[in-house]
Amino acid sequence: MQKELLTKDYATVGEEISHELAGSFIKDYTEKHPNDVVSYHIGKNIIEQILAQPGCAGIRFYNALNEEGQKTLVYLGIDAAGKDMMKKVVVREDGTLATVRADVADRAGSSGGSGFDFWEWLGGLF
Repeated sequence: MQKELLTKDYATVGEEISHELAGSFIKDYTEKHPNDVVSYHIGKNIIEQILAQPGCAGIRFYNALNEEGQKTLVYLGIDAAGKDMMKKVVVREDGTLATVRADVADRAGSSGGSGFDFWEWLGGLF
């Protein structure tokens, strides 16, 4: 029983919230950080690529700065223990197994800052 209490199911982390609560979270953040990046967008293909790695239970996002010093996200898979996946096993063309570096990604698109219009976003909810 004690072991079950200490084990976290990383595949189940996160939950759906209401549009109103989401709007409140975004509004509060943009009011406190009016010039910061408000949102990032990431394509389905790279998310599916990361999640498809053997043993991947979720994705971890790190705040980072890119080559131009702009705020971005670096994201990679995590295993069932919540550890960053740094390696993965692949099958080579000749049928042998090999351990290679796991997928790590960036190039998230961003938007927001002083040009973000919260009320326009909120208007899209209704």
